[in-house]
Amino acid sequence: MPNTRSDQSQYLAHFAKGHKAYDNILSILNERQIRAGTLSWTKLPVVCFTECPWPSLIQHAEHYSPYGIGFTKPHIFAAGGGPSYYVRADHFLKQEWTNHVMAFTTPFWPEYRPNTLRSKEYLGGKTVDYSHEREWRVPHNFQFDYSDVAFVVLKNYEDMARFPKPLKDSIGREKFILVEVYRNIERLWPTHIL
Repeated sequence: MPNTRSDQSQYLAHFAKGHKAYDNILSILNERQIRAGTLSWTKLPVVCFTECPWPSLIQHAEHYSPYGIGFTKPHIFAAGGGPSYYVRADHFLKQEWTNHVMAFTTPFWPEYRPNTLRSKEYLGGKTVDYSHEREWRVPHNFQFDYSDVAFVVLKNYEDMARFPKPLKDSIGREKFILVEVYRNIERLWPTHIL
């Protein structure tokens, strides 16, 4: 699967959130399922993924957690997934979306919108801009086999050492990416401004 652009990836990652993110990744891998959560503006179940070019890996790890699981785009697409639609808030609120389409939509109301569009009429006046995440969604629980896993992101060597051996063996140790190693590479040989 050739990657023809440096700003795109053929892979998508789901990052766990919260102070129990490590435990959540273990649970996902043990169950071989990512359970759909509910987004506040759609009230519909979705599993969220981010397109994961290397320069954004550390930023995603800092925003969510350093614990993630990755798959190929074709695998996510075959499971019913696709890219999110970023729709201007003034258009978003005027549409009568079907639930199937609504599951893929996100209001887009960037910081750089003009002052004339800053009233509370749209999204309560809040800025909403998730376009940097280059999000994909699956509109239901996402099930997978270990052979489907393209990579697993962990924080450091300590996490890898305590990671259950049966899972490491089932997934393949070569598929583990340690954020700590990537940070060190960027520190010693900076190629991206992070």
